[in-house]
Amino acid sequence: MTNAEDMRVTTWPDLSGRILDGKHVLPVRVYYEDTDFTGIVYHGAYVQFFERGRSDFLRLANIHHSELKAGVDGASLAFAVRKMNIEFFKPATIDDVLEVRTTLAEQKGARIALRQEILREGILLVSADVLVAVITEDGRPTRLPLPIAQRLAQLGSAAEISGDLA
Repeated sequence: MTNAEDMRVTTWPDLSGRILDGKHVLPVRVYYEDTDFTGIVYHGAYVQFFERGRSDFLRLANIHHSELKAGVDGASLAFAVRKMNIEFFKPATIDDVLEVRTTLAEQKGARIALRQEILREGILLVSADVLVAVITEDGRPTRLPLPIAQRLAQLGSAAEISGDLA
C-alpha cells in the first residue's frame, strides 16, 4: 500500500458528503456559535451552510478552488455568488443535525444556477436559489472551461457518489 492509499484508508470517506439521486447531501451539525441570543440558528449561518454545500459539491466533481485559482485548466478562475434568493420556513436549534442539499439547476456559459435546501429529519427549513458567476482573476465573467463543465455536469446527473478527501 502506498502512502496515498494509507491516507485514504484513514480519512473520513463522507466528509465531503455524497451524491444521492443527482443531489449533493452534506450533513451539518448546529453548534452554539451558529445560534443567536434566542437559541435558534442565526439567519446568516444558513448562508455559511449553503457555502459549505456548494464547495463540497464541487469537491466531489473534482473541482477545487485552489486549482481554479492556480489556473490548472487555463486562466486563473473563481466562483462568485451573483444572486441568492433565500426563503426561511422553520428554525433550527443547537445540536440539530441538518442536511444541506445542493442540486445543479443549470450550467450555461459563465453562470451556474443551483438549488439548495436545508432539511432536518426530512422537513424543509430553508431553501435558496443561487446564481454563481465564473470570473477571471480581474473579476470579469468568463465561460467555464470545458473539462470543468463536463465534470460538473456528470456529477449533477450521478446516481450515487460517496465523497472522499480528494
